[in-house]
Amino acid sequence: MRVVVVGATGNVGTSLVRALSVDERVTSIVGVARRLPGWRVDRTEWRQADVASADLARIFDGADAVVHLAWLFQPTRDPATTWRANVLGSMRVFRAAAEAGVQALVHASSVGAYSPGPKDRRVDESWPTHGWPGAAYGREKAYVERVLDVFEHDHPGIRVVRMRPGFIFQRAAASEQRRLFAGPLVPRRLIGAGHVPFVPDIPGLRLQVLHAEDAAEAYRLAVVREVRGAFNIAAEPVLTPGDLAELLGTRTVPVPRGLAKAAVAVAWRLRLVPASPGLLDLAMRLPVMSTDRAREVLGWRPRHSSLDAMRELFEGLHDGAGMDTAPLAPDGGPAGRMKEFASGMGARP
Repeated sequence: MRVVVVGATGNVGTSLVRALSVDERVTSIVGVARRLPGWRVDRTEWRQADVASADLARIFDGADAVVHLAWLFQPTRDPATTWRANVLGSMRVFRAAAEAGVQALVHASSVGAYSPGPKDRRVDESWPTHGWPGAAYGREKAYVERVLDVFEHDHPGIRVVRMRPGFIFQRAAASEQRRLFAGPLVPRRLIGAGHVPFVPDIPGLRLQVLHAEDAAEAYRLAVVREVRGAFNIAAEPVLTPGDLAELLGTRTVPVPRGLAKAAVAVAWRLRLVPASPGLLDLAMRLPVMSTDRAREVLGWRPRHSSLDAMRELFEGLHDGAGMDTAPLAPDGGPAGRMKEFASGMGARP
């Protein structure tokens, strides 16, 4: 089996390439990235391509499966650019997969594609996927779900799988997560047990998290097994602010939702953080997902708890961890942070 991974140098992509490289059913892997990595993996060849402009059908020629992971989070202050990359780029990936005669298409959707939902019970994959219009991420993930609806109707012979993971973390992606969401003003040494003064306890905040290795395993299973449809993937337990405080060795402080939203909005307007306030709105509205279908149909079982994944994130943030790919580059120190700050926060990396 020949597998093409689009967006192979990011958080999930690097873990998936590793997982595919040790699967005897996978004979070759093509890693597609906007910037070629120094990182190398057995049975993997690299192609430099931007989903918004490259001749993707030629790259996909001869592939049995395409996994589409590429997603642009920045520039967060220019939603037209992320729309072109994420929505129009995804449409180009799907079209090229059909033109190349690919048999299976696995797409990285997200919990962020879901419409607002309950926190006191779990929803399955039938929950509406209309996103949250106040955040570009939710709008774009939801729109691509509609694009896939049409694609499946027009191409019934192609096996389409939609993965809807929670928040995905690992040590090697910690510096990337800081650059994308927290910005250069967060000091590395502040992140660690006993250093964070408190965790804001925002009413209703619940997070479903999983380790990148477990996300990769779900994608690998979706590639090699004859499954179709959507799969929610997340580890246990569902995390609360209290869980995060315990990991960091600190306490929680109640913060009203309106105050938290206002604080993020002020920081955003002052260009102190790269993540838009709409992302907090989105996180507060996400439903809690059931992962029963992934366990029963896909045969997926996470090896890491959600607490394990968060612990790795915090340790990686403290250490400035990364690896030899452009998205996962380690913390750049003072010079790198000055470059982030000079970009005005939220520029395309």
